Amino acid sequence: QQIQEDLNKQLLDNLVSFLSRSHSDFQEKTTKWTCRMKFREIPTAAVVLGVNVTDHDLTFRGLSDVLQDNITPYVALLEAKDCPAIKNLMQKLMGQLMNCDIEVDSLEDEDCVQVPQNRIRCSMLSLISWYESVTKKTDSGTPSKKRNSSSRHWQSPPVVVIFKDMESFTTKVLQDFIVISSQHIHELPLVLIFGIATSPMIIHRLLPHSVSSLLCIELFQSLSCKEHLSTIIDKLLLTSLFPFKLGEKVLQVLINIFLYHDFSVQNFIKGFQLCIVEHFYSQPLSVLCCHLVDLKKRVYSLSHAQCENIRRLPSFRRYVEKQESGKQIELLTNDSFLKKETERLLEDLYVYHENYVSILRCLHVFTSSLPKYPLGKQIRELHCACLENQVWETEEYESSLQLARMLNKTDLVSMLQQCVEILTSSSGKEFDKTVEKLKEFLTQFQNLEAEASQERDVSVSSQKELQKKTDLYHLQKTLLELKESRRSKKLTKFEMLRFEVVDYIDRLVRKYLVPADNRTLHEIVYFNAATVLRGHLNAAPRTALHTALNNPHRYLKNQALKCDGGGISNKAPDICIVYKLHLECGRLINLVDWLEAFSTVVMAGEEPNADAASSDQVDDIIHARFIRAVSELELLGFIKPSKQKTDHVARLTWGGC
Repeated sequence: QQIQEDLNKQLLDNLVSFLSRSHSDFQEKTTKWTCRMKFREIPTAAVVLGVNVTDHDLTFRGLSDVLQDNITPYVALLEAKDCPAIKNLMQKLMGQLMNCDIEVDSLEDEDCVQVPQNRIRCSMLSLISWYESVTKKTDSGTPSKKRNSSSRHWQSPPVVVIFKDMESFTTKVLQDFIVISSQHIHELPLVLIFGIATSPMIIHRLLPHSVSSLLCIELFQSLSCKEHLSTIIDKLLLTSLFPFKLGEKVLQVLINIFLYHDFSVQNFIKGFQLCIVEHFYSQPLSVLCCHLVDLKKRVYSLSHAQCENIRRLPSFRRYVEKQESGKQIELLTNDSFLKKETERLLEDLYVYHENYVSILRCLHVFTSSLPKYPLGKQIRELHCACLENQVWETEEYESSLQLARMLNKTDLVSMLQQCVEILTSSSGKEFDKTVEKLKEFLTQFQNLEAEASQERDVSVSSQKELQKKTDLYHLQKTLLELKESRRSKKLTKFEMLRFEVVDYIDRLVRKYLVPADNRTLHEIVYFNAATVLRGHLNAAPRTALHTALNNPHRYLKNQALKCDGGGISNKAPDICIVYKLHLECGRLINLVDWLEAFSTVVMAGEEPNADAASSDQVDDIIHARFIRAVSELELLGFIKPSKQKTDHVARLTWGGC
């Protein structure tokens, strides 16, 4: 939430500046506002937020808080679902505005009595009279204490109306509200904010020119949702502050849902939270997924069963196989020795994370400036490539190195300077020599500039000597020597240094960007259950519905509903009995036969009743239960009435789930 507030800060500051300008015009009654009054123009901010509609609530909530803290207490947030007509819009608007009646302190005044919303006539005239009474009260009749409490607001503050989802509002509602408001703009300092998910052109598609000409529109653009996501991943996932990590497949599932479904950063965060819950719920060793300060205490408090769980981890078994026989026996039999080794391995894993993030950022500095972006432009793409396999074995990495060997000196120097800053600010302790080496490269590049200027002077003098040679024999001999030297041209000092820099970065990548799956005990801090996550996030409603109706014990956990061998329990809900019976039928289902089968299942295990009247009553109840269950099945879309036979229904679903 803090990261998103920081990302939206520029947008919110621009909107506050816009509202301040609009309000100051009204406050000072300047020529600019007079012109607006003359043309009845309403100051309007069109805020393009993108198609990630689920993230808009957080932005508008932040905007409302900023406005109420700095500009005006009168802010109304309107949604299309609450405003099907102009009457509903005015009721919602006045209800929200009157609930924010100045300050809590001012409610101590007996004269300030809030009128219930349903007792006043919701019209623009009522809104104006309310606004005038409220502003006069705050201007003149408030004690000094109350003036101080509202001093952060402007005198005669504007009324801000935010349409959160402008595309969803009906055209008539918007037109009527804008036309009515424009007629009273000289009495009420109204400012509109349109939340737009698609394009600013939607304003002109929804509103005719006669209405849109009543708006003085200024356009505001928020950061793209992809930039939001990249920052979230950079600040939350690519950091050593949090011990919990996402595996490559899990991260790819979350990113794919973001890119191909909703572009919602909020849903990405919810998916991340679900990963945390699932990891700590399903992984018995997740108690060791903690900060280094708590690690030793938690490791030495492990029980024997938890030590056995460590020995069962695939990465730990691979580690044991590489050890000598004596150490293998200690690791597999001695819990104390195992705890000591586990502490060391987990500390190494944390050091690996710190080094990994630093070198990944350095590699991103190089790859993000290359043409065509072989390894991706965003750091999240590079991160996924490094988690998936050994990145230096991929074709994209090889092409990136080839392109890096053709960079000019200015770009190389700039990249090396950025890498020095990254590694200097890193918490990793292994990069002192690396920083010295990079600084040495920078010094060599600076020395090359001085040598290059001297070589230019030498070449100019040689050309002058060549021009002085008027003898044809000497001239021809000199030209042949120049031609031969160009054929056997060696690499220049700059090219050799450039190759050396790229090879050094390559060695760092091969040393520090080893995939996390190759590290021992990575299962403790990495969540890799992509199938489980996909099952939670990618809904399969038909499968869930079939499971619920075919096996109600799965969800209800009632032992009486448990059936073996595909039988039908008479204790099951009616719709489950009807559903399982309909699975045994063909395309057309005879309702009479279906009812008899349902009655047979329901009455199974019950003693026959000799009383005819009671029996008829029971039959009526069973008949009513059957009709209700069949209606529910039709509502769910499994059957429909048949036009071929009136006493039959047609089955609509086939095949297994």
